[in-house]
Amino acid sequence: MSTPKAKIALPSEGDSTGRSFGEEELAILKKVIASGTLNCTKGTVVRDFESRFAKWLGLPFCRTTTSGTAAVHTAVAAVDPEPGDEIITTPITDMGAITPILYQAAIPVFADVDPLTYNMTAETIEKKITRRTKVVIVTHLFGNACDMDPIVDLCKKRSLPLIEDSAQSFGCTYNGKLVGSIGDIGAFSLQQTKHMTAGEGGMVVARDEALSRRMRLFIDKAWGYGDPKPDHYFLALNYRMTELVGAVALAQFEKLPAMIKQRVAMAELLNQKIEGTPGVLPPKKTAGCAPVYWRYAIRVDGPLKGKADALGAKLKEAGIFCAPRYIQKLAFECEVLRDQRTFGKSRFPYVGEQRKGEPEIVYRKEDTPGAIEALAGVVVLPWNERYTEEHVEFIAAAIRESAKALV
Repeated sequence: MSTPKAKIALPSEGDSTGRSFGEEELAILKKVIASGTLNCTKGTVVRDFESRFAKWLGLPFCRTTTSGTAAVHTAVAAVDPEPGDEIITTPITDMGAITPILYQAAIPVFADVDPLTYNMTAETIEKKITRRTKVVIVTHLFGNACDMDPIVDLCKKRSLPLIEDSAQSFGCTYNGKLVGSIGDIGAFSLQQTKHMTAGEGGMVVARDEALSRRMRLFIDKAWGYGDPKPDHYFLALNYRMTELVGAVALAQFEKLPAMIKQRVAMAELLNQKIEGTPGVLPPKKTAGCAPVYWRYAIRVDGPLKGKADALGAKLKEAGIFCAPRYIQKLAFECEVLRDQRTFGKSRFPYVGEQRKGEPEIVYRKEDTPGAIEALAGVVVLPWNERYTEEHVEFIAAAIRESAKALV
């Protein structure tokens, strides 16, 4: 049985068909241009957005950055690791969430994941803690939260700061709490495909005053604006967001609840329509989580010939873009980490006096069987707030027919 031919074009988050830009963004942009002030140190729009975003999360502090990568870098810099310290993270994530660790002279260490939720767990994190562990970074993948209560308990027990990479999870809640507000620091991204976007950009949030101050300084070359005797206090970068980006972010933020609502409604409709399809499972929710579906992750489970790759190929034939296996290899299999290509030929911080007496850092696939299983059995569909019931009907029919053809 062949897969159905494409009858409708699906909205793409890469252009206006799948993004919600309009007069609201243009109106604020026009005010910014008319003001002549595009730098956030003198403007008001970025500060307004930061204030509103922090209030939404129930936190006292938010500062914007130039990207989600910059947000993670700022979060790592706030905990100020010593050269050669270890930071535990996930092997299923974007490289932009890993390289900031190396830029702060720390070493990424990879915990395994639950193969059904694709997220790290307290159990997998604990196995990777050593005397050099400085911080834990969890990623709420695809808009589904990690099981946070045990992770928070573990980090408190071991006195480890906890950073939440919430780039894919705007508005996701875990036991009634918004992700990004549960750990010590939250990091968000405004990249093109995220729930709300300004093309690029990011935010860091925190409750602790000392962490907040260090992040505010790091984003602005560690210059103490407003201090009695300001100086450049430590090594830092310029990650300031412009007023132009802030204008788009502010308008998008006002639309965020409606955009999340539509994403969730259409994803839950698709859950219903593919329920019972042989060899296919809808995304698994973490207990206590209300997911927000940055992507729709189909689980291939059962007697499908060719598994995820074959199902993905069938869906593409039907006109549905998708990513079998999501990322084609685990993060530590990429050359930068596999070959430790860091600063010149030094292999720093993996090698040097800062690691004297410590065991060599070696990344092995056999240490992450859950992650291998997770990628082998997932087909990731794009998702955005412009999907309608008609789109969902089309996708569901394609999934059902594709699965039947592979049984």
